[in-house]
Amino acid sequence: MSTISPLAHVDPTAVIGENVTIHPFAFISKNTEIGDGTIIYPHVSILTGTRIGKNVKIYNGAIIGAEPQDFRWKGEPGFTYIGDGCIIREHSIINRGISPEGGTRLGRKVFMMAESHVMHDAEISDMSVLGNGAQVAFKARVDSYTLLSSNSIVNAGSHVGQWVMVKGGCRISGNVPPFTVMAHNPTAYCGVNAMLMRQSKLKEDDIIDDIAKSYRHVYESGTSVFNAVKRIEQDVKPSAERDEIIDFIRDHKYNIVAISRQFFDE
Repeated sequence: MSTISPLAHVDPTAVIGENVTIHPFAFISKNTEIGDGTIIYPHVSILTGTRIGKNVKIYNGAIIGAEPQDFRWKGEPGFTYIGDGCIIREHSIINRGISPEGGTRLGRKVFMMAESHVMHDAEISDMSVLGNGAQVAFKARVDSYTLLSSNSIVNAGSHVGQWVMVKGGCRISGNVPPFTVMAHNPTAYCGVNAMLMRQSKLKEDDIIDDIAKSYRHVYESGTSVFNAVKRIEQDVKPSAERDEIIDFIRDHKYNIVAISRQFFDE
């Protein structure tokens, strides 16, 4: 049985699951769905087109499904999808999609810290973390197990691979290959994300060593990205991680961050 405060506004058309808790002064708009076990704290706004999964916690002052901040938007319906087990802390904002297709998406167990912001049609994949004040612009994509530290910015259309750490205040404009650490302005490569991969116990030390070896070819050899990929194929033993690095770079036409423009050429 759900617990809904009489001081909350819940539109009669909203679909509320089992064992949902909605605290006083929350606002739940029309055309919304809230999954089982979710907790909505005071002064949260859940706006039209929002679809929230199970066991989500949304803290005071957060706004989910806000209208897109884009001059191209003319009032078309759009959607926001929040996966199971997400935590969205105080005063965070998620804008809904600019059109009925696509939408803004958070995967499973995403953790958005206070005052973070995900713009329309961005996608944050499973188990990722947005630090305090982190911002992800429209149509940007952040893959699983990635950490965006406080006040970092991922600009429009960028793609951040999985197991990446973006350090505080760093601005990403482009494609960040998986398993890396990026910092500073302009963005600089600072090694591989060995600490988090080891803590997770999902990556063995020999795999982490091969990841580091791959990126020495990309970022430290002084050759083009095209040649670096060829060297990885010849010098690093095959693995899912090695192939993921190669595929990411090729899929983005060798255009990745923290590379001097002179090294984009074949």
